[in-house]
Amino acid sequence: MRIGIVCPYSWDVPGGVQFHIRDLAEHLIRLGHEVSVLAPADDETPLPPYVVSAGRAVPVPYNGSVARLNFGFLSAARVRRWLHDGTFDVIHIHEPASPSLGLLACWAAQGPIVATFHTSNPRSRAMVAAYSILQAALEKISARIAVSEYARRTLVEHLGGDAVVIPNGVDVGFFKKAEPKAEWQGETIGFIGRIDEPRKGLPVLMKALPKILAERPGTRLLVAGRGDEKEAVESLPKELRARVEFLGMISDEDKARFLRSVDLYVAPNTGGESFGIILVEAMSAGAPVLASDLDAFAQVLDQGAAGELFANEDADALAASAVRLLADPGRRAELRKRGSAHVRRFDWSTVGADILSVYETVTDGAAAVAADERSGLRARFGLARD
Repeated sequence: MRIGIVCPYSWDVPGGVQFHIRDLAEHLIRLGHEVSVLAPADDETPLPPYVVSAGRAVPVPYNGSVARLNFGFLSAARVRRWLHDGTFDVIHIHEPASPSLGLLACWAAQGPIVATFHTSNPRSRAMVAAYSILQAALEKISARIAVSEYARRTLVEHLGGDAVVIPNGVDVGFFKKAEPKAEWQGETIGFIGRIDEPRKGLPVLMKALPKILAERPGTRLLVAGRGDEKEAVESLPKELRARVEFLGMISDEDKARFLRSVDLYVAPNTGGESFGIILVEAMSAGAPVLASDLDAFAQVLDQGAAGELFANEDADALAASAVRLLADPGRRAELRKRGSAHVRRFDWSTVGADILSVYETVTDGAAAVAADERSGLRARFGLARD
């Protein structure tokens, strides 16, 4: 099958949607499909052979964050050229309602279109206001996927229609087989995310840290991600700042080793999350997880059975839970066991098969419609069957 995938966000600024698209493309290629991904990217960005650049993106406030998107006449021309050259059996557009390549591709594409909705934002005035503009494009979509029940709810409430829920996928074996790193072990709490994006929750964790260190003075907080490191620790007493170690951006291999090494992974995100791929990666690596009780996080963690939850934005609750878990290796071992069993449903062997089933449904449907149209034309003009 020839599959075209549209990524709305810049390929050179890593994020959950980009990782999902990358892993999906590589999974499909391993299965023997021909895959091309169209994505915004700076000219100097090294790209995998299956990625086609649609040009440089610009930062735009979107869904409580700053997304790097690509939109305009030049982008539209590149979208049309990519569609023309690809002759795809199916187009898979991610975030077609965002002001980026997905919407441009939706306007320009012909044939079966599958769309995946990642955004969870129950109060999106912008999405409501843009409905009349989006409607014509969205009506062309043959099948809709939402990465969680909360992303599906956002779609239904703001744009109408419905979607099948298929979660983000993870290569569980990749994280499970990673080797721990000695310097990241030993009474360590892990955090991965953009340091200067408040909704990722690092300020909440920093507020909880003094209480954690008061009870567990040997604890270290390891932070991986881009952002202003000095600003991140400004709220901490000076004598505690040495207990925080910033690792900067880390590779996929080091992320897996990081998650295999820490005693506890904390996800203090405060909102705007439709899924929580980092939770799945942490469980895949065997890290006990402590996360804020966002609806999407609770769903990923099986309502607290596969990882513990604390009240969102409550630093005292975070600290109390972290202290208790760090002092209880038996409970952490139980969470590792439950998480490892629960995470199998997110492996690409399952998620990829579900997405392929959607592709096959829409391409079979398109073929049936085309056959009916040919049959109708033959009957109308009295032509013999081929």
